[in-house]
Amino acid sequence: MNILRKLEVEDSEGKSYSQTFLTNEDLSPVPREKQTWKHRNFVAFWIADSFNVNTWMIASSMIQAGLSWWQAWICVWIGYGVVAPFIVLNARPGAIFHITFPVVARTSFGLYGSLWCTFNRGAMACVWYGVQASIGGTCMFVMLRAMWPGINNIPNGLPDSAGITTKEMLGFFLFWFISLPAIWFPVHQIRHLFTLKAMITPIAGLIFFVWCIVKAKGVGPIIRQPGTMHGSELGWGMVMNLMSCISNMATLLTNAPDFASRAHTPSAALYPQLFSVPLTFSIVSFIGIIVSSSSQAIYGEAIWSPIDLLNMFLDDQPSHGTRFGVWFIAFAFVIAQIGTNISANSVSAGCDLTSLVPRFINIRRGGYIAAIVGYCILPWKLLASSNGFVSYLSAYSVFLSSIAGVMVTEYYFIRKGHYRMKDLYDTRRDGWYWYTYGVNFRAYMAYIAGILINVVGFAGATGRTVPIAATRIYEMSFFTGFGTSMVIYLLLNWVYPVPGGIGEKSVSFEEVDISGVWDSAGHGQAKGSDSESGTANAELDEVGDGGSLTKDGDDLKEE
Repeated sequence: MNILRKLEVEDSEGKSYSQTFLTNEDLSPVPREKQTWKHRNFVAFWIADSFNVNTWMIASSMIQAGLSWWQAWICVWIGYGVVAPFIVLNARPGAIFHITFPVVARTSFGLYGSLWCTFNRGAMACVWYGVQASIGGTCMFVMLRAMWPGINNIPNGLPDSAGITTKEMLGFFLFWFISLPAIWFPVHQIRHLFTLKAMITPIAGLIFFVWCIVKAKGVGPIIRQPGTMHGSELGWGMVMNLMSCISNMATLLTNAPDFASRAHTPSAALYPQLFSVPLTFSIVSFIGIIVSSSSQAIYGEAIWSPIDLLNMFLDDQPSHGTRFGVWFIAFAFVIAQIGTNISANSVSAGCDLTSLVPRFINIRRGGYIAAIVGYCILPWKLLASSNGFVSYLSAYSVFLSSIAGVMVTEYYFIRKGHYRMKDLYDTRRDGWYWYTYGVNFRAYMAYIAGILINVVGFAGATGRTVPIAATRIYEMSFFTGFGTSMVIYLLLNWVYPVPGGIGEKSVSFEEVDISGVWDSAGHGQAKGSDSESGTANAELDEVGDGGSLTKDGDDLKEE
């Protein structure tokens, strides 16, 4: 027992068993002093997140599928322009009440029903951590080769069954290792990493862009290459490709409250995200198109991977200037991949795993678990074993879109911005989020419906033969999953209303904690007087340490 007590993230003495299962410091509302993400931090976040190998190559699959460069670029603009409002919508509860995705999920799926959602998202974050680290390992190897060309001649001491060579393993391990310190920092401080990345990566991208144009003596032939799709084929081709942009953002869309919970003001998580997402991703993908087009003029073939292109620059005894240029750009990609892994995977996994065992796991420990699992799954084998593996991971977004559909509907249409913060951390049977033994069957029926409408097309995405109608539905999987779960959840709440829900006609939309415990500024409250922010009718009163919920000086305990 002493060993278990030492493993606890915080002292559980005086807490009931249910309380240790529902809360710790990272699950409690974020206190005011940790709400440090301002407008510029969210802009830097998306600049940083957009600059990575996947975004660089996002237009490549579209052009290879038969679109012209400008058609592909329009798809990128529309895709990310459409997904940005959904990110803002799902981030709103986090920005108002300063709670993370696992706690927001409790409002719709129930105190215990939400655990499946967080496990789902957390498991995929661990897998994606390994995949992104594997890509980062290739960036690290190119950077090392630019400094020490002889590293390319390291003999391979690993068997073929390893699926990786010694020099590739060196790059992967170094990338994985140097990423570990970034996991240590709490979410409200990690914004500085994104600021650094936002300064370095655009410079490197611009250098790469100009360098390739000069080297190719022009922008290359891809810019003049016409599309091969026409008529309805072109229409569905563009729909499918813009939907791929939306699906690639499903993970960040689902856990949008994680970062929004650190917003200094609600507006900080609104306009910066709404405009930065389409702008930054479109610019990076455009640079990727031009660089790849230039590579065809240089080497006679289009090199879509920027890392492969940089590696080719190091062939045939490059000059010192070339080696330095490759080193700097590869270094920028290393920073880019670290930032992407932290934002999309490490923090997400940390928040999600925390909710599963809050007594022993916090965000930091959860992040390190993701790093260990990401290494142990041998991600290079997953990428090499099947061309459809990344497609499968992207296809998994259908499950996340159904979760997001339920969460958005709950906040905006069912309880219309009204929260009972006390009930999010309390298992008493008359609490809003207890539902049926802690599980909201309405949410799960809607969630399953959103999956079922896409399940046949999902099978097709993994290589099976399915009807064309199922394929078309699945090509719009985000909207079909999100929309179906939204409609079913609304209907079920009309038939089986919940306290404070749409069955109460007098309820109008207002973002307020009616339990009078917490306000949007991240302070505890005493019920009964006016709040300056207008988001709660209560007087602000400082919360106890760590942001734990208090009311009238007493800890909230199970009744």
